[in-house]
Amino acid sequence: MNYSRQREVILETLKSNVVHPTAEYLYAVLKEKEPNISLATLYRNLNQLADNGIIKKIDGLETSSHYDHNTHEHYHFICERCKKVFDISADVCPNIVKKTEEGTGFLVKKYDIVFNGLCADCLKEIKESN
Repeated sequence: MNYSRQREVILETLKSNVVHPTAEYLYAVLKEKEPNISLATLYRNLNQLADNGIIKKIDGLETSSHYDHNTHEHYHFICERCKKVFDISADVCPNIVKKTEEGTGFLVKKYDIVFNGLCADCLKEIKESN
């Protein structure tokens, strides 16, 4: 992948926003730094970064994808109430790929595990309101 100043700015903006932002959120932030950037340019660069394994594209929340600069082995949890995306350490379920391969005979080359439910803060708010 060739160097692009816009791609570098997009990646730096993503790294500084650890909230697993959507492209629309990143676009709003980027417009302040790069007023000439288009949404199409942003999507093209995000897809190229994801295709090259530099970032992760997280699907499973509404119609918008979220993006993550953390490419180390981890899972995601999406809160159905507040819509926040959280990282979950792969240590909570070690050897999941190995166990999947042993149990199925498949060869896992890539995976993305997303849990959905209610985060701790939302659960607390629900309990307090009852």
